[in-house]
Amino acid sequence: MKKDVVVLGGGPAGLVTAATAKKNFPDKSIMVVKREETGMVPCGIPYIFGTIGNVDGDILGVEPFKKLGVEFLIDEAVGVDFKSKKVKTTSGKEIEYDKLVLALGSKPIVPRIEGVELEGIYAVSKYKLELEKIYNRVKDAKSVLIVGGGFIGVEVGDEIRKQGKEVTIVEALDTLLPGALDPEFGAMLEENMKAKGVKIFTKTKVVRFIGNGKVEKVELEDGTTLNVDVVLLAVGYRANVDILKDSGIRFGETGAIWVDEYMRTNIPDVFAVGDCVEHRCFFTRKTSKLMLASTASFEARIAGTNLYGLKVMRKSKGNLGVFSTSVEGLTLGIAGLTERMAQSEGFEYIVGEAEGIDRHPGTIPDKSKVKVKLLFSREGMLLLGGQIAGGKSVGEMVNILATALQLGATANDLYTLQIGTHPLLTAPPTAYPIIMAAEGALMKLR
Repeated sequence: MKKDVVVLGGGPAGLVTAATAKKNFPDKSIMVVKREETGMVPCGIPYIFGTIGNVDGDILGVEPFKKLGVEFLIDEAVGVDFKSKKVKTTSGKEIEYDKLVLALGSKPIVPRIEGVELEGIYAVSKYKLELEKIYNRVKDAKSVLIVGGGFIGVEVGDEIRKQGKEVTIVEALDTLLPGALDPEFGAMLEENMKAKGVKIFTKTKVVRFIGNGKVEKVELEDGTTLNVDVVLLAVGYRANVDILKDSGIRFGETGAIWVDEYMRTNIPDVFAVGDCVEHRCFFTRKTSKLMLASTASFEARIAGTNLYGLKVMRKSKGNLGVFSTSVEGLTLGIAGLTERMAQSEGFEYIVGEAEGIDRHPGTIPDKSKVKVKLLFSREGMLLLGGQIAGGKSVGEMVNILATALQLGATANDLYTLQIGTHPLLTAPPTAYPIIMAAEGALMKLR
C-alpha cells in the first residue's frame, strides 16, 4: 500500500494535520493510522466523570475528516524505516509514504512509588477502552485520591467530587497548578476547591501505596495515612516515541522529537507535531514541557501547510503557553510568562493589576468578579504575560492577551485598545479589566 502522506496518530495533532494537508494539496492521498476507531477529545476527558457523565459523550469524531477525503486505517505503527519510507503496523501491514507526519502523542508518567502496581491505581489515559475501565471503577468508589495537582488532577478531581465522592489531591509543590500560575492565583483555586469539600495536600508526596492485592491506603511523606478506594495518577505525560528508538531520528533534551520552525525533523520528508515533539518557550527558547491540544493544532496547521513547499508566513515561533481551566465557578486563564517564571529567568518587569466585573452594570445576574495581573518588560513595556481569574468570560479574555503577545503589544497598546462591549456580554468599556491593568503598569512609570 502506498500513500502520498501518512499521518501516525489520530489525536488533534494528527487529524488537523491531515485536514490541513488535504485542503492545501487536494490531489494527494492522505491516510491517518490510529490505534482506536473511536478517539477522545483530550481536553474533555476530565468531564466524563461529572459534567458529561459518560465516556461516549467525549468522542473526537472523524466523519468531517472523511468527508474531506482523508482515509483512516485502524491499526498501530510498530516501526518506521526511513530509508525505504515504509511504516509497519501491528497487523503486519506495510505502508509506503512520500511524506510522513509523526503525531504519536504522549503517554502518562507512572511514578516510581512503592505499591504502584496494586489494583485500583490508574494513570489517566487518553484512550477510550482504558478510560472506560477507570470510569467504571471510579463510579463504584467512595473515596478517590489523585496524585498531582496540575490541570488534569484538578479538573478530574472537581468532576469526581460533583458525583458525591470523597476526593483528595496530593501535590508535591507549594500550590495547585504550580507550573502555570503564580502563588496567589493557585491559592485562589485551592481555597475554591476546599470550600467545595476537596481535601488538598500541597508540599508533600505520596511515598507508599498499601493494600492486599488492591490499594486500600496511601502513605504521605509526613507519615499521614489515608484510606482510599481508587488512586488516579496525574503527574504528567511524556512523548510517545518508543517505536523510534535507534531509528536515526533526532531527539531533543527532553527525549521528545526535535523539529525546526516548520515542524520538520532531521529526516527528509518526515514531520512531527503535538505531544511527541520537543517544544520551546516563546520567550526564552528553552525547552517547554507544556502539552496542549491548542498547541498541537497550531503545529498541525503549520506541518500540513508546509509538506510540499515552505510557506514562510506559517512557522512556529515557540510555545506561548495559553490555557484556561474552570473549577466550579472559578475560571483561571494564563498566557505567556507568570511573575514566578519571569523572576527565575531574570526578566526586568513591571506588574499591572486590576479588579472589576465582567458585566455592566453590576446588577446583571450572571456577573463575576475579575482579577487581572499583567507583566510588562521594564524596557519598552512589552507585554510578557498575564493571568486572569473570574467567570467564564476569562476563557476569551485570555485569548486577547495571547493575540497581544504574538503581535508584540505594549502596555500603551493595551491601554488604548479599542473593544466592543455589551452589558450582557462583557465588562464595562469604562473599566475593562485588561485596559485597567495596563494603565496600572503605566502609572508606575511616573
